[in-house]
Amino acid sequence: MSGSELTAGGLAEHVSPSLFATSRVLLVNDVQDVSEPVGDLLVGYVTSPIEGIYVVLLHPGGVKGKKLLTALRKAGIHEVPAERLTRPDDQVSFVRAEVRRQGGRIDEAAARQLVESVGADLRGLASAAGQLAVDAPDGQVTGQVVAMYFEGRAEVKGWVVADRAVEGKTGEAVEQLRWALETGTDPVLVTGALATSLRSLARLAGAPRGMRDADVARDLGIPPWKIRVLRGQLRGWTPTGLARAVRAVADADLAVKGGGNDATLALTTALVAIGTARAA
Repeated sequence: MSGSELTAGGLAEHVSPSLFATSRVLLVNDVQDVSEPVGDLLVGYVTSPIEGIYVVLLHPGGVKGKKLLTALRKAGIHEVPAERLTRPDDQVSFVRAEVRRQGGRIDEAAARQLVESVGADLRGLASAAGQLAVDAPDGQVTGQVVAMYFEGRAEVKGWVVADRAVEGKTGEAVEQLRWALETGTDPVLVTGALATSLRSLARLAGAPRGMRDADVARDLGIPPWKIRVLRGQLRGWTPTGLARAVRAVADADLAVKGGGNDATLALTTALVAIGTARAA
């Protein structure tokens, strides 16, 4: 029920014992919107709960409903803080913790891929993490497993390929590329992701020493958390290697836009060239 729709009579009906002795859960969303009489009844229920009937009150935060929250706390309600996770790094940590809780294992790259695929909704992330932990072979949730279950998220795949490529994981990049193309990802999205990743690395490499991450992020037009990811990806690259990789992506871009006959071959060649440039 929403708080604004819950009436005194409705609350009494929902928390009345069942003739069939079944358990019951009443979830009240936006409890700050309940009327004062209903709020008083909720406080009374906390002091004298009925066995087998559970009442969950959801408050989004803020000052609205503060009087009711204070009364509920004094009555002894069990409170579970649930702060919003808005930072992608926190969402990645949440996914990894959920997978571990289900007895599985997932590395940071695969967890980040899942966040990018599913989005920031924690219920969706928890559901996806639980499903993958149970279904993945030996409980090991890899990037390939994430891609297999979320193949419809075409907008993500180009970035997955780009991340593996600039990290020097050429084999994984080629594997992700083949999977992406087989499930309908436009080759242009892949070259665009590769070009953007390499440009960001080049601009980061040219940033003045001692410059704050927040200032670098503003200059690059990316969120501050992404700087840490880029710094990790930049390790192993030289200016000459980055230049070679950029040229390889430019050649692939020309090929997939009509300059060649085989987009898969052009992109695979570019990935190999990026790996070679990074290792040089």
